[in-house]
Amino acid sequence: MSDPVLARLAAIKTTPTPELKTMWRELYGVDAPLYNRRYLESRLAYRIQELAYGGLKPATVKRLDALARSVENMDPKTRRIRNDRKPIAGTRLLREFQGVEHIVTVTIEGFEYQGRPYRSLSAIAHAITGVKWNGWVFFGLKSAGRGA
Repeated sequence: MSDPVLARLAAIKTTPTPELKTMWRELYGVDAPLYNRRYLESRLAYRIQELAYGGLKPATVKRLDALARSVENMDPKTRRIRNDRKPIAGTRLLREFQGVEHIVTVTIEGFEYQGRPYRSLSAIAHAITGVKWNGWVFFGLKSAGRGA
């Protein structure tokens, strides 16, 4: 027995872009946005599953709306410095530098290196190298040439 939803999802990868835009119009009732192909593929795949299996539970929608409102009401300066890309507490970051392995532990408040608390990875990178570094780049969490 084959699953028609899975077949539709698999077909998205090989469907020409003009047909994806037609599918968008059928599924969303509006013209496709001018985003890249990967965006169209992912949103179409979500929509196909949403229509087949149902969308988010009302409680989830309510919670997401509340979270969105809390961010909208946040001071713009606070919103800008908020860092959701920080690894979860307990994660250990390893970096070899000049033949020495350095281990940093992510904490709820920031980071710990050699038993000392630090607020940023850049401060730890500076302590290790003696020069200013982007800590996210130094520890391999972000490429030097692009955003995270």
